[in-house]
Amino acid sequence: MKNKIFLVCVSLLFASFTFSQNTGAFSILFYNTENLFDVKDDPETLDEEFTPEGERHWTYKRLNKKLINLSKVILNASGWTPPQIIALCEIENRQLLERLLNDTPLRAFPYKIIHKESPDTRGIDVALIYDEKTFYPLTYTYFPLKTTKDSVPKTREILYVSGILNESDTLHIFVNHWPSRYSGLLESQPQRNLAAKVLHQQIKILQKKYRNPKIVLVGDFNDQPTDESVVDYLKAGKLPSSVDSVEPAKLYNLSFSWIGKELGTLKYQSQWSVFDQIIVSGTLLNNEDKLFTQPEWARIVQLPFLLEQDERYGGLKPYRTYYGFRYHGGFSDHLPVVLKLQINP
Repeated sequence: MKNKIFLVCVSLLFASFTFSQNTGAFSILFYNTENLFDVKDDPETLDEEFTPEGERHWTYKRLNKKLINLSKVILNASGWTPPQIIALCEIENRQLLERLLNDTPLRAFPYKIIHKESPDTRGIDVALIYDEKTFYPLTYTYFPLKTTKDSVPKTREILYVSGILNESDTLHIFVNHWPSRYSGLLESQPQRNLAAKVLHQQIKILQKKYRNPKIVLVGDFNDQPTDESVVDYLKAGKLPSSVDSVEPAKLYNLSFSWIGKELGTLKYQSQWSVFDQIIVSGTLLNNEDKLFTQPEWARIVQLPFLLEQDERYGGLKPYRTYYGFRYHGGFSDHLPVVLKLQINP
């Protein structure tokens, strides 16, 4: 019965999706999926724990539930109309993305995939899914985190996609999943600073190549908006008090306002953090331009089914797939973030 109701809702959403194409409103979703692995052991990566015999006892049944959960998030994250662009991280391979689009209710939507295997030791990648009816990719590339000695750390690359939105304006998107804090905050900080340097350099190249490009950065930065990687190396800061003071070439972190609120994007013990962020160039904050956004249009997705009561520390917490090695059956340890864009007629 529940599945039938879900499919009816999907049909209604599809009707709304088709109808709303001329409204001029579009959205970009970013979601850290919390370890979307297949059940096979890839001998080239450290993915053994996500197999039926591994420590997490990862099975086809659990994977299928995970894919349905992800489709539910995508279909509901931006209201009646699913997002036209979906950036994802912690994806093991393209085959999982194909299953997400073909074996779930997302099959009713015209989504296409941009993906490449990364050098990450665990084999997890960043990827982009886009609605081919509203977004036309012109080019895409992946930038490795090269050091000054030209060595490449075994971590996720930064995905860059340039495309035309609704045949109206060009949008430049960077999808990030910066190195984690697993080895320790101070020990791992140089790696995130390196990611910030690489990203900042590519943005400067982009701004020299194009006149006033419209840029969106999304991702799990594994740092807060106030940390040195984001502020000092990427040079993404707070919005000025007056919109008139916005500078087209600067980067503005629309996630600053989320700090200190009741919810962040992930929770450790009693502490919420804002690792999943949305950053835009000042060129996107001019509402008299063809394509624009507004600061309040960037938000954390707080759908009720993504959260559960935190019995130990109080309040709410993300409804996760795993707690440690214990299967919990939820969605992710991160909450998604979404940005609405508008095209002026």
